[in-house]
Amino acid sequence: MRRSAWIAFAVVVAVLLALAANTARQLTGFALPADSPAERQAQLAGHWRFAQPHGPGPHPGLVLLSGCDGVRDNMDRWADAARAMGFATLIVDSHAPRGLDDFEAWRLVCAGQQLTGAERAGDLAVALAHLRTQPGVDGERLAVLGVSHGGWTALDFLTLTDGTDPPPGLTAWPEGSAAAARGGLRAAITLYPYCGAGSRAGARGWEWPGAVTMILVDGDTVTGDAPCRDLAARMADAGTPVALTVLKGVTHGFDQQVRSALSPLRFDGPATAQAAAIIGAALTDVAAGR
Repeated sequence: MRRSAWIAFAVVVAVLLALAANTARQLTGFALPADSPAERQAQLAGHWRFAQPHGPGPHPGLVLLSGCDGVRDNMDRWADAARAMGFATLIVDSHAPRGLDDFEAWRLVCAGQQLTGAERAGDLAVALAHLRTQPGVDGERLAVLGVSHGGWTALDFLTLTDGTDPPPGLTAWPEGSAAAARGGLRAAITLYPYCGAGSRAGARGWEWPGAVTMILVDGDTVTGDAPCRDLAARMADAGTPVALTVLKGVTHGFDQQVRSALSPLRFDGPATAQAAAIIGAALTDVAAGR
């Protein structure tokens, strides 16, 4: 029995060490396979959805990034609302092109074992570059909206563009430089983003002077709201304030209706309406060129 117990203990330790090593590899980007910007665009383009409002434009543009469970109904909700305001929209699916569209696969993303926010920032860089080239889109009036993992991605993108190195897994910035990658980006809107361990933004903040909006959930049991509150306070102290709203009495993913029947998360109509007003105000500023 003692020998069996030691074998079982050794197996558990080995599994935990393997998970820790993989998490570290993901967070540092060590040994990740790298795509050129053209390769990444080809990978994503078959799955992203681009739409424009009526009229010739030029329209402001919005990139939308889903949570760790992939594109769900909240992406359509926010894209529809943005188009009603005159925005061209690009919903980016980071999961299906990587074969992460079933439960066994995308839960690895939620657990931090695959596709970190910093790595996915390469998807955002490529999406913004693509959006700038679309007829009828004003490349000087762009915004990004990310929920949960998508919010992590958007904030890490801002941090990465303070430097020169491209996001992990990308060989170069799509337009040749970090400055070009965020050119025309006026606002980053995040709903219940992740700012904890492994978040580049959570660790370092950003120097980008544009408008950042955070909508957090008080007592968030999924991403935790304390690290993002701390980040917002540090950014304010550094002279780059974040427009912060903390919603009480709701769960992570309050704007998403379609989910597993066993999920403890719940859709909340009034909170979604409140978020819509905040998002609408931020997009109004972008449309006005502010």
